[in-house]
Amino acid sequence: MSTRGAGGTDGGTGSFLIGVIMMIGGGYLLLDGIVVRPNFGFGSRVFGIGGVPITSGMVLIPFMFGIGMVFYNSKNWIGWLLAGGSMVALIFGVIANMTLQLERMSAFDLIVILVLLVGGIGLFLRSLRAG
Repeated sequence: MSTRGAGGTDGGTGSFLIGVIMMIGGGYLLLDGIVVRPNFGFGSRVFGIGGVPITSGMVLIPFMFGIGMVFYNSKNWIGWLLAGGSMVALIFGVIANMTLQLERMSAFDLIVILVLLVGGIGLFLRSLRAG
């Protein structure tokens, strides 16, 4: 009876574990090096309709009407639609107006991160193929 390793193949358990550890370490270091900066405020453009910019403040106007309608009559589907649609638009606008940047790091740091991440993926995939 032969023992099966990672992915049902013979052996490969060591490569699998080392690859997973390298992937997790490289992925963590890469994500830790990303700085998220919001570019969002009440006057910022959320999206546009027909070339007209829709700001975040404009999105809150139907939200207020929708909340008022829901509090007046909780079975009013138009109020729920206004409030829910405005919240979705606001969340979409916040996510769309974020800036992702790598923080300052040396070339050595970046090379170590990429070797860990990509090397770990390579070891992981090698451990899964039939030998």
